[in-house]
Amino acid sequence: MKKAVIEHIVSYLPERRMDNEDLVAQIKCWTADEIYRKTGFLQRHIANPEECASDLAFRAAKKLFQRQKGLAEEVDFLLFCTQSPDYFLPTTACLLQERLGLGRHCGALDFNLGCSGYVYGLSLAKGLIESGQAKCVLLLTGETYSKFIHPLDRSVCTLFGDGATATIVRMVEHAAAGIGEFIFGTDGRGGGNLIVPAGGARKPRSEATAVETVDEDGNVRSQDNLYMNGREVFRFAIQTVPEAINRLLIKSGLCQDDVDWLVLHQATRYMLDELLRKTRWPRTKVPYEFEDVGNTVSSTIPIVLERLIAQGRLQTGHRVFLVGFGVGYSWGGCLVQWR
Repeated sequence: MKKAVIEHIVSYLPERRMDNEDLVAQIKCWTADEIYRKTGFLQRHIANPEECASDLAFRAAKKLFQRQKGLAEEVDFLLFCTQSPDYFLPTTACLLQERLGLGRHCGALDFNLGCSGYVYGLSLAKGLIESGQAKCVLLLTGETYSKFIHPLDRSVCTLFGDGATATIVRMVEHAAAGIGEFIFGTDGRGGGNLIVPAGGARKPRSEATAVETVDEDGNVRSQDNLYMNGREVFRFAIQTVPEAINRLLIKSGLCQDDVDWLVLHQATRYMLDELLRKTRWPRTKVPYEFEDVGNTVSSTIPIVLERLIAQGRLQTGHRVFLVGFGVGYSWGGCLVQWR
């Protein structure tokens, strides 16, 4: 029986850093300590103006291939999760196939999801492998939300950092462990609560969309920038994520004691603290790995996994719940039995 397993995870973060003192100088309100108390973040990595999400994903993949010689020749499908592609067309994954020197037999596609994207990507990779369509899938995540953010919009400029990850999902015969059950959810009614209103076909950029306004909280943005209704997004997560975790427990036939790690999308410390309080999961099972990177959207979950591996805390046989949630609204969860 074919089984999809996670074999390698590597991240890449831009060299440029923005710490809370830098933000204070930019937004000219709050203190560095206030930003830390509100978000849990000390710094975030920011792409340079000429760097795209594909550049970050390329560097993550090259870092992986340098560690594992000959791995690039084995990849037969490339998945790229991003909401900041190089172009409307062609597909950025096709450009990455060429840059990475992957074979022409390799399939390649982009999929546009945010904070739930890594879970969805694992589902796609599992489907390709266990249906016999691929044997070695390279799953890339890459995001440069900083390019959408107005520097004086403190509702989002304090939160998001740029970054990318590369994961190898491989077919293994008769493996006891692997990528297991999934749950998904969508509520498009929340689409307008986390959105870049202009720039697509529905509302192309224009002089009108570039006009800046100031909201009741003093945040500056135009329709070309990222907008987030923080209160509504928080309400969505607190109502949806506990139910999603319970659905995943039921579908997996497990109880909380059977799960070694619950890896949540690293939205903010306040969000994770409230989710733990509501779900009553022990803090020892829920890793926080965000202080030095911020919210890196689809890359948060694989960054946590990479660090758990490096710290020696993620062991063979561990049962891990991965739960992503956010823009869309979209959410997803899966069980991974670590190999």
